[in-house]
Amino acid sequence: MEEQKHPETTQGNAADETSDTLVIDDSRYRTRLTTKFARRLPYTKPDPNMVKAFIPGLIQDVVVQPGQKVKWGDSLLILEAMKMRNDVTAPHDGTIKNVLVKKNERVMKNQLLIEFE
Repeated sequence: MEEQKHPETTQGNAADETSDTLVIDDSRYRTRLTTKFARRLPYTKPDPNMVKAFIPGLIQDVVVQPGQKVKWGDSLLILEAMKMRNDVTAPHDGTIKNVLVKKNERVMKNQLLIEFE
């Protein structure tokens, strides 16, 4: 099943939607894409040297300090979210460059917590 976007793009009736034509197996399909979808950010590969919060929560404990050497799987900090304690571990061997959070601090999703060198 080959999917290709037809080069013609026409404006839809609603102000917040655009209409595109897709050709799948020699059949034309008309679809509406929202403005939010059209403006979405492209995927970027996560940087392994930056540990970010995967969920909003509260930092219960910070186990590492800047300059400390850690190995893959070593505990970095404890993040409490939704009444669960999550042990955030080192994604690889390395040295801690910067710890950007402290104990009892609230963090948001995707907030940078720890940087590796």
